[in-house]
Amino acid sequence: MENLALIDSFSEFKDDKQIDRVTLMAILEEVFRNALKKKYGSDDNFDIIVNPDKGDLEIWRNRVVVADIDVMDPNEEISLTDARKIEDDFEVGEDVSEEVKLMHLGRRSILALRQNLISKIHEHDNTIIYKQFKDMEGEIYTAEVHHIRHRAVILLDDDGNEMIMPKDRQIPSDFFRKGDNVRGIIESVELKGNKPTIIMSRASPLFLEKLFEQEIPEVFDGLINVQKVVRIPGEKAKVAVDSYDDRIDPVGACVGMKGSRIHGIVRELGNENIDVINYTENINLFITRALSPAKVTSVKINEETKRAEVILKPEEVSKAIGRGGHNIRLAGQLTGYEIDVLREGAEEDVELKEFSDEIEAWIITEFHKIGLDTAKSVLEYDMKDLVSRIDLEEETIQHVIDILKQEFEE
Repeated sequence: MENLALIDSFSEFKDDKQIDRVTLMAILEEVFRNALKKKYGSDDNFDIIVNPDKGDLEIWRNRVVVADIDVMDPNEEISLTDARKIEDDFEVGEDVSEEVKLMHLGRRSILALRQNLISKIHEHDNTIIYKQFKDMEGEIYTAEVHHIRHRAVILLDDDGNEMIMPKDRQIPSDFFRKGDNVRGIIESVELKGNKPTIIMSRASPLFLEKLFEQEIPEVFDGLINVQKVVRIPGEKAKVAVDSYDDRIDPVGACVGMKGSRIHGIVRELGNENIDVINYTENINLFITRALSPAKVTSVKINEETKRAEVILKPEEVSKAIGRGGHNIRLAGQLTGYEIDVLREGAEEDVELKEFSDEIEAWIITEFHKIGLDTAKSVLEYDMKDLVSRIDLEEETIQHVIDILKQEFEE
C-alpha cells in the first residue's frame, strides 16, 4: 500500500471526528515516528515530510556510506555495495537518503499504525472537549435526556457530547423523559483516564444565580449584583441583591410586577419558593431581612461566636423558623450567623433541655430540628401542626406536652 493510499484511508477519521487536515497530519507524523522507533530502534535519522495540502507524507531514511565490513548500525549506516545499488557513484563518507515505503514496515505494523491513529485521534478529541467544557464551568448549558438511570440522568448535546446529572444534582421534583431538553450548569469537568467527565447540576446555588443573570436584564448588565444565593433545592431559596445605583430598587427589579420577572425562574426550579432580599453590610439589619417574612423585634450579635439572638413576638416565631426549619436554616447560611430564636417574655420560659430527666434526649433533639427549644415554643403549637412537622408519634408528642404543661401549672 502506497503512502498516499494509506493516508486517504486514514482520512475517514478526519470526516468522522471533524478534525482539521493539518492536525490530522501532525498526529500522523507522531504515529509514524512511533512506528519507525519500534521497527528501527530510533527515528532520529528519519525525515518525515508532511504535505497537508495534498494529504500526503514522505518518509526518508538518512544513512552514512561505510565500507562493507564496517557496518555497525544498519539503521544509521549503509554498506558501499548497497549504496551503489541506489546510485552507482556513491563513495564512503557520503550521506544517502532513501525513501521508505509503507510496505517496508510490514502488514502487522500498518495495522498497528491504524489502531494507534484511532487512539491518538480519540485522545485529541477528548482533550479538545475537556478544554471546551472546562472553560464553561459555572455556565448554564442545555442538553437532551438520552438515558435515565436510577442514580443519574445521561444527557447529550447537539454535538453528541455526554454529560451526567447525578440524582443529588437534580431538584427533587424533577421528572425527565427521554428527549426532554434540560437546563443546568456545568458544575465540574474532569479527565478520567483520557475521557472527560462532565457533571451538570440543577441543585447548585450557582444555577439559580445564573438564572437571575439570564432572566433579569439589570443583573445581566451589572446594574444589580447578586451577592449570595442559598438554596434547599425544590423547597426554598434566599437571594441577597444590591445595586451601586441608588435609583434602582434591586428587589423590585428582580421580582417584577406581581412576580412577573421571577415567575419563570420559580417554574424552572419546580416552584421553589424564592425570597429576594436587599443586601446590607449592617449585619443586624441583614439578619432581620433574612428572616423575612417574620417581623423581628430585636437582634443581639456575638461576633466571636458568630451567633445571633433574635427576639420575636410569639406569633412571628413559626414564620421565622418556616416549614421544616427551612427559613431559619437558610437565613443562617445567607448571613453566616447561627441564629437563635427567642420569644418576647422568654425569661418566663424554660429550655427543653431542662426536662432531660423526664424527656429522653433524642426526643428533645427532634423538637430542636424544627426550631423548638423551649417549653412555650412547643405549647404555642396545636397538636395537628406538631404531628405534621415533627418525626414523632402523636402519643409521644402528647406525653411531652403534658410534662411541659405541668411546669407552668405549678
